[in-house]
Amino acid sequence: MILGADIGVYALARSFHEAYGVRSIVVSGAALGPVARSRILDNVLLGPAASPEDLVDRLVTLAGELPGRRLVLLANSDWLVRVVVRHRVRLEPHYVVPFLDEALLDRISDKATFAEICTGLGIDVPRTVVQDFSGAGEDDWRPRPVDVAYPLIAKAASSADYQDVHFPGKKKVFEISTSAELDALWTALAGAGFRGRFVVQELIPGDDTQMRSITAYVDSRGELTLMCSAHVLLEEHTPSGLGNPAAMITQRVDAMLEQARRFLTSTGYVGFANFDVKVDPRDGSFRFFEVNPRIGRNNYYVTAAGANPMRFLVEDRVQGRAVEPVVVDREILYSILPHRLLLRYVLDPALRARVRTLVRAGAVAHPLRYRGDGSVARRAYVLAAMLNQVRKFRTYYPEPTQTGF
Repeated sequence: MILGADIGVYALARSFHEAYGVRSIVVSGAALGPVARSRILDNVLLGPAASPEDLVDRLVTLAGELPGRRLVLLANSDWLVRVVVRHRVRLEPHYVVPFLDEALLDRISDKATFAEICTGLGIDVPRTVVQDFSGAGEDDWRPRPVDVAYPLIAKAASSADYQDVHFPGKKKVFEISTSAELDALWTALAGAGFRGRFVVQELIPGDDTQMRSITAYVDSRGELTLMCSAHVLLEEHTPSGLGNPAAMITQRVDAMLEQARRFLTSTGYVGFANFDVKVDPRDGSFRFFEVNPRIGRNNYYVTAAGANPMRFLVEDRVQGRAVEPVVVDREILYSILPHRLLLRYVLDPALRARVRTLVRAGAVAHPLRYRGDGSVARRAYVLAAMLNQVRKFRTYYPEPTQTGF
């Protein structure tokens, strides 16, 4: 049972189908393109006005319609993970719920607290200043002064707190060039009723190719059984998708993975985790930005590299077996882009050569391109989605820049 309807949800259904030949049930507000007309899943629609309570009620009802089955419940967006965790008492009699407890979820999913934990563990993070909006409705509230050099990055500490806040120019991540821009953002957030925390961080130099992704699984015994990392080539640049990798090459980097291991073991983490990291070109250090308490939107890169994450989950939580730990070292190109579009943005000659080599070798994976789900309608949708990427990049990121903004 998978909640949502984006490309990452389809990738999870595909991974289940590849590993076990099963059809997943996808529960979503609408039948979006990635999950529409699929032969490997059944889409249960709640409607766009469904509340979290409506979702939980429907999940309990669906479990009752499937007696005698061991059901696994997955979500792949922060707010849906939070819904599941908050309603764990109602859901666990019916489902395996492979997520953190609520207290740890609150700690690690907040980017400000995440930075504090990392600093205490000797893990590098960008210099961070926290702006607290809890008192923004009071007459005497004033923003905290920010002494980080411009340009800088600003983003919500908790995406769950930011989910339902709306104002003109809202973005997932802001690049701020001047104090006037930052003041305007604070005014917009306070006026829109945002009462959470925003983090301001130094802008680590380098374009999208300095980014790295780590996916890990910690089993119910506390053992770290799966680790996979990837070198990001290009990220999405739409306002709502900024920061989501669009193309990556899997790459094992033990020094970086060891820091992720230290974080997970020190915090008592369980379940899937996805870290965003940037290599600082000034000193080669790995700057950890955040950990997502879920497998991540682009999780299929792990399956494509030969370590299907659903096997680790099922053997642990359903079959009750310990799994031999795996650190993935197979190199593949994960991409949701036309190759020509990707190569236009990868400026480093060595990286361009690696992309071409992997393409020629056929070591390329697109999560939606699945022969096991190859209807004409699906193939048409995948082609249209790839062409739409050309339009998106022309609109939001027409030329590559040295910062990725």
